Amino acid sequence: MDTSRLEQWRTIVEQVLSEYAAIPYSYSKVKKETVFDRTQNRYLILVLGWEGHRYEHGCTVHVEIIGDKVWIQRDGTEDGIALELENAGIPKKQIVLGFKPPEVRPLTGYGVA
Repeated sequence: MDTSRLEQWRTIVEQVLSEYAAIPYSYSKVKKETVFDRTQNRYLILVLGWEGHRYEHGCTVHVEIIGDKVWIQRDGTEDGIALELENAGIPKKQIVLGFKPPEVRPLTGYGVA
């Protein structure tokens, strides 16, 4: 992949995840944080904080740029982020729903790997 397209995709992924992470939970004080690793092309949204007497910590979204594809490894959002990435400029066939079994991916309309 050429460096200009890689940089464009990094920026798109960071923008989409940042916008999603900025939406506060209406029912909780648990917060969302982004983790962006441009060296390894890994992008996360983490949730953390106290919910009553229970500490919450986990990954809501995990996206990686691998080769010439954007892999969504985990998507715990209500509506999914694939369409947001597509609407922001990443071609649908370049987005792989990595959390779906390989035999199901061709049925999604997104990339297969």
